[in-house]
Amino acid sequence: MHKVLIVDDEIFVRKGLINLIDWPSLQFEICGEAENGAQALTLIQQRSPDLVIVDIRMPVLDGLELIRQVIAQGGHQPLFIILSGYPDFSYAQQAFRYNVSDYILKPVNEQEIAATLKRIATTLNQKQLLSMTREKPLVEIIIESLVQAEPEEQVMTQIAHTLELPLTSSYSYVIAEIQDKLPHREIDYMQPLQSLLQRFFHLEGQPLLIHVRAYNQYGFIVPPLWQDEHYGSERMGYMKLHQCLEDHLSTEIALFAGHKVDQLKKIVHSRTSADECLKYRFAVGFNGVFMAAELLDQPLYYYDVDEELHSKLIYEVEANHKEGYNGAIDAIFLAFKERYFTPGAVANTVRRSMIATINIIRQLEGNEEDLAWLQELMNWQTKYRNLDQLRSVFTNFIAEAAAYIAKQRGEKSNGSIEKVKKYIDGHFRENIYLKGIAAEFHMNPIYLGQLFRKNYGMYFNEYLLTLRIEEAKRLLRQTKKRMYEIAELVGFQNADYFATQFEKLEKMKPSDYRNKMIDPS
Repeated sequence: MHKVLIVDDEIFVRKGLINLIDWPSLQFEICGEAENGAQALTLIQQRSPDLVIVDIRMPVLDGLELIRQVIAQGGHQPLFIILSGYPDFSYAQQAFRYNVSDYILKPVNEQEIAATLKRIATTLNQKQLLSMTREKPLVEIIIESLVQAEPEEQVMTQIAHTLELPLTSSYSYVIAEIQDKLPHREIDYMQPLQSLLQRFFHLEGQPLLIHVRAYNQYGFIVPPLWQDEHYGSERMGYMKLHQCLEDHLSTEIALFAGHKVDQLKKIVHSRTSADECLKYRFAVGFNGVFMAAELLDQPLYYYDVDEELHSKLIYEVEANHKEGYNGAIDAIFLAFKERYFTPGAVANTVRRSMIATINIIRQLEGNEEDLAWLQELMNWQTKYRNLDQLRSVFTNFIAEAAAYIAKQRGEKSNGSIEKVKKYIDGHFRENIYLKGIAAEFHMNPIYLGQLFRKNYGMYFNEYLLTLRIEEAKRLLRQTKKRMYEIAELVGFQNADYFATQFEKLEKMKPSDYRNKMIDPS
C-alpha cells in the first residue's frame, strides 16, 4: 500500500475526500491529515508519505510553498496532487514547474481523481520495484502482485513453482479485518494471524500467502487443500475460522470472503469480489462472515437516511429527550442493517447529524469543540469498524450534545415557548415567519414548530392566522378602512389572499362580515 497525506484547511473537505475514494482498491492508504502546510511539512518528515494531496490556498503555509520547501530540504520527496478552487493558469503553471503529478479543480470529481491515483500507483509501483530490498518478505511481494492483475503465463508458472502450489485448483481471497477499536496497525497482528491461519489450514512449514492491507485489514489466499466438505459447507468453514481467530486474538474480527476461482492467476477476481463484500459490512445477519457468494446479488442502499428519521433525531436532541433520541438512533441503525446501507451512506448520515447538531450549538453561541466525543465521532472510520462500535460512539456524542444544548440555552423546561408566543402576539401584524422567529430565539425551526403545537394545540401558521383574522374583524367592525388597507394592517401582503383566508375561517367574506355587523338583522 502507498501512503497518502491529505492537506486542506477545511476539515469537511478532508473528510469528504477520504470518504469519496475507495483507497485500498487503488493501492493507497491514508497515513495522516493536516490543516495547513506547516503541519504537513512536519508529517512528511515523520511519516514519509508516497503522495501528498494538498489544497493550494491555506493559512500559515500554502500548497505551493509547501512543495517548494519539501524540494528545497532534499529529504523524502513524495509525489504531489494540487487541489484548487481557482481555475487560474498562473497557479497551474507554477504548480507544474514544481513537477506536481496533477492539478485538480474543486469540487473534486471521483472519476477524475481515481484515474489520477491509478496512474500515480503505477508510477510508485515501478519506483518500488526498482528500489526493492529484503525488508519485505518475498511472499508479501508475490501476493500483492497477484491480487492487482493477472500475471503473464511465464511469471505465473515461476510463482507457482517457487511456492509449490498448483496452477489449477480452487482458491479464494479473504480479508480479515481486526476490529479492536484502535488505529491502523497500532498493534501488529501479522505474525500471530499468520501462525493461526497456518495451523487452521494445516500448512505448518509451508508458505501462506498473506499481506497487510489498510484499515487494520490483512488479506490472505485460502489454500487449495482446504476442503469445505470437512465442515459441511463453505460458510460453516469460515464460521469455524472466524471463531478460532477471535478466541486466540482476543478481539472482534470480520471476514470478507471473495468468490472461488479455479486458477491461481485469477485470484485478482476473488480479491475484487472480497473488496465488494466490504460494502455490506453493516448488513444484518452475517455474524462476522461476509461471503461474496451470498451477498453480491443483494441490492445496496447508497443514499442518506430518510428525512423523517433525521428530523426526528434532531428534534429530540434539541428537546433533550433521552428516550426520544435513543429511539431515533434505534430506528436509524436498524435501517442501516436491514436496508444494506453502504459504508458511504452510513458515513453521510452520521456526518449530516453531526453538522445539524453543530449548527444548533453555534446558533446558541456555543463551541462544538467543548464536546469530548466530537473528535472521536469525526474520526470514527479510522477506529470503529462495525455498527455496534459506531452506535456506541454516536450515542455518546448525541447524549453529550443534547445536554450541552440544554445547558447552553439556559433552561431545562419549555418555558421559552411562552416568550415565543408573546413575541408572536406583539408582532403578528408584521411579515413574520417560523424560520425567522426560530433564529431570533436560537432554536431549530422544526423543533420550535412541534413545541408550539404541543403546548398550544395548533400549528404556528394556524395561530398566526387566527390572530390576524381576529384583528381584521375588529377593524371591520370599528373602522371604515378599505379591504386592502385592513389586509396590510394585519400582516397580509395580498388583499385577495386575505379575503380567501378570512372566508376560510369565518365562513363568510370580509364585506359580508362588515355588513352583518352594521345590520345584524
